[in-house]
Amino acid sequence: MNALIEVILPVFLVIGFGFFAVWRGFFSETGVDGLMVFTQKFAIPCLLFRAISTLDLEQNFDLDLMISFYVGALCGFLACFLGARYFFKRDWEDCVAIGFCGLFSNSLLLGLPITERAYGVDALTANYAIIAIHSPFCYGIGITAMEIVRNRGSSYAAMPRKVLTAMFSNALILGITLGFIVNLFSVPVPTVMWDAIDLMVRAALPAALFGLGGVLYRYRPEGDMRTILYVVAVSLVLHPAIVWVLGKSYGLSVEAFRSAILTAAMAPGINSYVFANMYGRAKRVAASSVLLGTAISIVTVWVWLTILP
Repeated sequence: MNALIEVILPVFLVIGFGFFAVWRGFFSETGVDGLMVFTQKFAIPCLLFRAISTLDLEQNFDLDLMISFYVGALCGFLACFLGARYFFKRDWEDCVAIGFCGLFSNSLLLGLPITERAYGVDALTANYAIIAIHSPFCYGIGITAMEIVRNRGSSYAAMPRKVLTAMFSNALILGITLGFIVNLFSVPVPTVMWDAIDLMVRAALPAALFGLGGVLYRYRPEGDMRTILYVVAVSLVLHPAIVWVLGKSYGLSVEAFRSAILTAAMAPGINSYVFANMYGRAKRVAASSVLLGTAISIVTVWVWLTILP
């Protein structure tokens, strides 16, 4: 019960404040849009840049950690993709968008603050290692799969350009890429620049959590409930369960194991809706999966915290 009260509820209360503020008209939907632009295109890319540029890549990029987490993520994608097609009879483009929901867990807005509150700031190194390739990996899989199903019977020659263009127009991926450049090539950054970036970083997670609450109010569930519940079950149960089995088999350290499980156990991220909206496919399923998954994860994350070492 202490984990629920001390770790999980403060994070979800901030989301709830955003939800309530928009619901009661204290904060406009236009304001939410502006806040999410600030967090998604500026503050969170700064956070990722700061973390990755100073991350000890040799020590923290554990191949076993990456395999454990990303095999689980791929299984989540395939489970949602095939389930959408064969259980719910959706067309192939919808299947890719629904599959993306099972692939993209909310590693940033939920995974980071919950791990930090549960185990402290020093426990986040494995989280940042996972996050470093999370957006490139997930968008690479999602965009490639969507381009394949959209171009059935056509030439695939232009696909690499389309995939790379879509990926590198994403601010999160740009922040990650710049962080790697600074880290790998030891690019000097003036102290005054670090201080400015740190100011942005401090605002990133609280503002993003508040904004997420406003976004979730906008996209309340409307139909497709069986599909939505299936996606939520894959995200909150199947993905972390697979990571648990793989992490145990690879003998991950306790710290890496906790970060991998908690990151995998998060609800679908808001990027699931961004991806669905980008292609105009399965938007209601994606948005409602984010909302319902976030609400249910209050309980499921508590369960995972209870059984984690």
